[in-house]
Amino acid sequence: MTRCAVITGVGVVAPGGVGREAFWELLSEGRTATRRISLFDAGPFRSQVGAEVDFDPAGAGLDPRQIRRMDRAAQFAVVSAREAVADSGLDLAGIPPERITVSIGSAVGCTMGLEEEYAVLSDNGKEWLVDHAYGVPHLYGYMVPSTLAAEVARDAGAEGPVALISTGCTSGLDSISHAVQLIEEGSADVALAGATDAPLSPITSACFDAIKATTSNNADPEHASRPFDLDRDGFVLAEGSAVLVLEEKAAAERRGARIYGEIIGFASRSNAYHMTGLKADGREMAEAVRVALDQARLDPTAVDYINAHGSGTKQNDRHETAAFKRSLGHHAYEIPVSSIKSMVGHSLGAIGSIEIAACALALDRQVVPPTANLHAPDPVCDLDYVPLTARDHPLDVVLSVGSGFGGFQTAMLLARHGAVTEGRYIS
Repeated sequence: MTRCAVITGVGVVAPGGVGREAFWELLSEGRTATRRISLFDAGPFRSQVGAEVDFDPAGAGLDPRQIRRMDRAAQFAVVSAREAVADSGLDLAGIPPERITVSIGSAVGCTMGLEEEYAVLSDNGKEWLVDHAYGVPHLYGYMVPSTLAAEVARDAGAEGPVALISTGCTSGLDSISHAVQLIEEGSADVALAGATDAPLSPITSACFDAIKATTSNNADPEHASRPFDLDRDGFVLAEGSAVLVLEEKAAAERRGARIYGEIIGFASRSNAYHMTGLKADGREMAEAVRVALDQARLDPTAVDYINAHGSGTKQNDRHETAAFKRSLGHHAYEIPVSSIKSMVGHSLGAIGSIEIAACALALDRQVVPPTANLHAPDPVCDLDYVPLTARDHPLDVVLSVGSGFGGFQTAMLLARHGAVTEGRYIS
């Protein structure tokens, strides 16, 4: 019997609200969670806008030792994983621990912990030679990105394959893909898969300031993230996490689990071109979409909604618009497309998983989230980008794409549970 993976649990820690329902409420209402950065003094920086999570680790259920030990990104991941497990209804204690896998994505690892400790060790950069004796005992863990995945595995008691996937801004899609493959090949029966990043720190802001990738619209932070809008001027840096519970489909069906959707296809490609630049024709993203469709045995006309990368930079928005036309043909003009980054910002490696969580909820609720702040569409971006207001829309198949520094391009297809048997697939 062919094994495949389904989503049975969703956990989210995102700007605008901690928890799956608060996240969906923000998206469905078209509200934005972007504001002036408060986690540090952003005054000296070109971009002073961020999408922060109002997060109380103790209130979210972490104990004092966990709070002291874990970087903020690890705290996000553990809390979102716990919510996903609770949502799934699984009793992990009743599953052989070696059959539970963890796959977590992250672009920048324990950035906040590392930067805070460096400031202490170097006396805020005054000392060239740092004294390690002033560092916290768990400093080494901040330097090893796999700590993020290990913390989730430790909390869940997972003893199967544990991995940290870091492919820039496609990390959150690629980590889910990795977990799906483990389930399909029989290496695991249950996966905690997702991504986390907490990059709102001076060093990250300085890096994006240097290449002018982030918005300079500091006067109007609530409307600063404007994917596909003619007046967009860069993305809004954000933080957050989403973790999904993935199960082998037949097992989930046997226990009567609520199934948000099936992951039916995914593919990754590289543009082999430039660290941050994108080719205008979108060929490599289009190729990822084509391969994902082939893997799912889907015709392009079966796609009902596209969750766009939609970062709010001119080169990205035009690049993926071209990719959709190239891969989906005329049907690209008939599909609703939107970018939730307009509301929750761009949380780097985490955003792909946050967007898959949004896609799973969209399938469940049969609603397409809007693209907030889209008032004057760029004429080059001439698809149906669902401006301002969510749209009720029948959804069987959803496409989500990601684009990352380094040239990474990933596409993933989700289907409503049961759509396979209703003839939406080609043979």
